[in-house]
Amino acid sequence: MRRSPDKEMQQAQGAIDAARAAGADQYARDEFAAAEDALKRAHEAVAQRDYRQALNNALDARERAQTAAKESVDRKATARADATKRDSPTPTARCTTRARSSRPPKRQRTRRRGSLAGGRKAIDNGEIAVQEARTAFDKGDYLGRSRTARSVAATALQCAATRDLDGARPTRPAAARCKH
Repeated sequence: MRRSPDKEMQQAQGAIDAARAAGADQYARDEFAAAEDALKRAHEAVAQRDYRQALNNALDARERAQTAAKESVDRKATARADATKRDSPTPTARCTTRARSSRPPKRQRTRRRGSLAGGRKAIDNGEIAVQEARTAFDKGDYLGRSRTARSVAATALQCAATRDLDGARPTRPAAARCKH
């Protein structure tokens, strides 16, 4: 081959850009990185005037980028479905847990303050994490939603807060007072 494969390299770059726009850099990292690497090798081959190798690398880059784009669409849809299936604490559960942390009777305030403060902090952190997870989901960052939801909400709202607050004082049915 006596000419530089400029057209094929531009097509490969276009395919890489389209794959990036589809989220391949996040959802199909390996194939996307391989596409970028193949295009880089194509540029290096052109610099060495090895146009046949440059053409092969450009075609490889384009094919890998297209594959990465297809994989990312599939994986993004799967991540969205998984994020939708994961149940965040329901408003009733959050209200029940919040009600447990309400001020104890005067005779218990001094003894239980430390325990309740830790529980309230855990609830607050959990609620913040739930909001961050919802924001990530609304922006289409389904992997970020999953990471955020798992990191704090599960442990703070469901485990630590409930356990701390149950030990602090007996629970009263308070869900009826809660306004979601």
